[in-house]
Amino acid sequence: MTANDNGGLRERKKAATREALSAAALRLALEHGPQNVRVDDIAEAAGVSPRTYNNYFSSREAAIVAAVAAERALRVGAALRERPADEPLAEAVIEAVVSQYDEPGLPAGELLKLVASTAGLRTEFVGTVAAIEQPIANAIATRTGDEGLAPKVLAAAVSAAARVAVENWIRPAEDDEEQAGGSLLVVPSGSLPDLLRKALASVAPALEAADPAAP
Repeated sequence: MTANDNGGLRERKKAATREALSAAALRLALEHGPQNVRVDDIAEAAGVSPRTYNNYFSSREAAIVAAVAAERALRVGAALRERPADEPLAEAVIEAVVSQYDEPGLPAGELLKLVASTAGLRTEFVGTVAAIEQPIANAIATRTGDEGLAPKVLAAAVSAAARVAVENWIRPAEDDEEQAGGSLLVVPSGSLPDLLRKALASVAPALEAADPAAP
């Protein structure tokens, strides 16, 4: 076996361990509530030691959200590449992003209600939005044929707009929780896909300007 084979095997094992830990964290959080889940419980459920757990995640919140957001960033890029070739760039980007947050039951879906249940999970969830930037940049570059800075700048703007939408979606929950002294299980109101469309509309003119197919 070559060094490359060994390296590839190690990476696959690490990815499998991370996936097992995040899946266990999510399952336990759904069963018992995130506040009742300990790192030791997650590690035991995944069949590893707490020390191994700490090599992958800094907190239980990070592990839970990793499962909720698993592969979403890559799916956004894939969704953009799969949009019709003759579709305007702005429309393609907006629909690709929204499609990955517009799952059945949103915004009252069980997973996002879980995310909304504690401030720590909400903070971790907002942090995952930035991960869509690079896949979007790659997809925009492929779609436009531009290998320069423009796709990266546009993707950064799209990521920032999506983050603002998510932050505004969870803000009512944070306000309600503060008023209840942190003891109330709160769920954000409104539609996350609608907020995403509204925020991303601000980026649409820049996407339209970069569209080589635009009239």
